[in-house]
Amino acid sequence: MKDFPSFREFEGAARRAFAAIPSAFREGVDGLVVEKKALRHPTQEGVYTLGECITESYPSEWEGPDTLRSVVALYWGSFRALAADDPGFDWEEELWETLTHEVRHHLESLAGDDALEGVDYAADETFRRDEGLPFDPWYFEHGDEIEPGVFRVEERYYVEQIWKASAFEAATHVEFSWRGEVYRTPRPEELGDVHFLWIEGIGTGAAEALEVVLVRRRSWWEDVKRLGGGYTPRILESVVRVEPAPDAG
Repeated sequence: MKDFPSFREFEGAARRAFAAIPSAFREGVDGLVVEKKALRHPTQEGVYTLGECITESYPSEWEGPDTLRSVVALYWGSFRALAADDPGFDWEEELWETLTHEVRHHLESLAGDDALEGVDYAADETFRRDEGLPFDPWYFEHGDEIEPGVFRVEERYYVEQIWKASAFEAATHVEFSWRGEVYRTPRPEELGDVHFLWIEGIGTGAAEALEVVLVRRRSWWEDVKRLGGGYTPRILESVVRVEPAPDAG
């Protein structure tokens, strides 16, 4: 593990990374806030929020449409806690990933409108997917985030995992947590850009469905192209059976 930085060193690295993002993609972002606190998950042990994009609407001074303004917040204490728990934690890589992820939220807010946000949008895209129509493969992220990385759209649940291509190739199984238990399934042959794994072998409610969504970690420029409509993602779907992970519990 890289030596973990002091708060001052971390804040400096964060501000340099923020400044490296082209200004055109920071439009409407009022700034970066770095806080010392660790933001723990209220119920899940060892889960921390690394950063947030806090977005609000402000009326235009010209009495035009509301303007979206955002502040990106990073939590040094959360990074420090994860680094203490995981010898392989690369804080510099996670800093950049978290920062660009939160700015991405702001870009998506700018790209959308009221009719295409939130659970209504997610439900509409679910229908399009079910009907075999073109759909936004990241639609589930607009659903209710019931815990970090777990989304609900009506009676469907989505467990999102972000994968580097190299880590995916090296893995033999995909593991995930669901309702307090850890499960695994053999790694599928391909990652694609978004790979939906329909899960069998776990008891869910009669009307419920569970999917694990493997998302290839994208570069900043791929995100810009995606939001600009210049990127066609490769979408895969598989039906898989799972079993309890051998070291679970």
